[in-house]
Amino acid sequence: MTLAGSAPSAVLGPTALTTLLGEWARPGAPAYQALADGIRHLVLDGRVPVGARLPAERELAAALGLSRTTVAAAYAALRATGHLASRRGSGSVTRIPRSPLRAEGDGREVADMSRAAVPAAPALADAAMRAAARLPAHLEGHGYDVDGLPELREAIAARYRARGLPTEADDVMVTVGAQHAIGLLASVLVHRGDRALVEQPSYPHAIQALRDAGARLVGAGVGADGWDEDVLEQTIRRTRPALAYLMPDFHNPTGRTMPEDQRARIVALAEAHGVTVIADETTAELDIDRPTAHPPLAVHGSPGAVVLVGSVGKTVWGGLRVGWIRAGRPLLRDLARARSARDLGTPVLEQLVVADVLGGMDGILAERRARLRETRDHVEAELARRFPGWEVPHVDGGLAVWVGIGAPVSTELALAARSRGLAITGGGRFGHDGAFERFLRIPITAPPAATDRALDILEDAWRGLAPSVGRLDGAREHDVVDRSVLV
Repeated sequence: MTLAGSAPSAVLGPTALTTLLGEWARPGAPAYQALADGIRHLVLDGRVPVGARLPAERELAAALGLSRTTVAAAYAALRATGHLASRRGSGSVTRIPRSPLRAEGDGREVADMSRAAVPAAPALADAAMRAAARLPAHLEGHGYDVDGLPELREAIAARYRARGLPTEADDVMVTVGAQHAIGLLASVLVHRGDRALVEQPSYPHAIQALRDAGARLVGAGVGADGWDEDVLEQTIRRTRPALAYLMPDFHNPTGRTMPEDQRARIVALAEAHGVTVIADETTAELDIDRPTAHPPLAVHGSPGAVVLVGSVGKTVWGGLRVGWIRAGRPLLRDLARARSARDLGTPVLEQLVVADVLGGMDGILAERRARLRETRDHVEAELARRFPGWEVPHVDGGLAVWVGIGAPVSTELALAARSRGLAITGGGRFGHDGAFERFLRIPITAPPAATDRALDILEDAWRGLAPSVGRLDGAREHDVVDRSVLV
């Protein structure tokens, strides 16, 4: 998808919108209503930005093979719910209504399954106090440093060394979280029109960062059995991407982990074709009961072949916006030059907090492991009990489970849940082509009581879909990932 244009709105072409919609039609539902629901969900989960101008009715009708009357009715339905505003001469522009759909009753959103995140680690408060006490020693300087505090870079390097990867402080740049790191890397490694390989499904914000850099995305599937190595090899040979964005440990959203022998082969393949591998390790240390922890992906290949992205957002707290990049020093110099035009560095106080936290990281991870084991077991058991027709894989780490719901109604189910007070993300959010309508990502991070409240709502929403979907626990789709090359 390419969003072109300038403020106040982007222009979404009919082909791009058709791709994002994916499998939007629903058995038994009027075409106009199904189309309106599909567009509404794209706006609500951010795949279509607020303020984007939608295609003209005639253009979208031609792209979808519908009558103009059907598209006009869908747009009218979106205007009625406040998700579309139409002005003469300006077209139809997406909006978020001032009073979004809420649960019946007191009008509050009662549950949130849209984020796979953990509350702050108990050790964080004391670490913040100690960091504040050390801040005065830094106040005589100007506070600007695109590389990051030396003491934090050394703490990060020490963590890599403990995991089996020789690293020095000069191999690390501190960033404002992992998302900032991915965007910065994309801006340097991708030129407009270059291809970038991403897993299918993948982390939505990484997909967007690569698109923002002008990349054309190509995909290789990650399914219940992990990475399809043959397709990955064919994709690299055929498309020669500039980079490959991979999440080899507790992949988001599937939860899969790449075997060690496969890691070595994939890195060798990428290096042989001049492809820089970006390995997102934000969840790599969130083991629950994985038999063997793997060293960082950069142990394979020559120095600089693999760039590592890490952060404390998933392990310590999402509100602590500190991440990092481990890369070859020539690339780090390029990143520093590019960064000077984007920001002037990471806040010093937060860096001091993270430097303190990393010193006690083993204890934090042990606490996380115990908590996640309890919440994961509860989520998996409750999903199996409440939704016997769903495929609920067992995960041995990470923050979520990727559930197969047996029918291409993920968007519709998410909308139905939202109307009842539950925020949840449909499977299509994790694909770059509107796929994965048969999946939901369910976080395993909430306490059991909160999970039960959320699943009560989800169960009610699922039952409400029965008239339009038919037999919801019907035949399962076994080859659930589109393994073709996607350009």
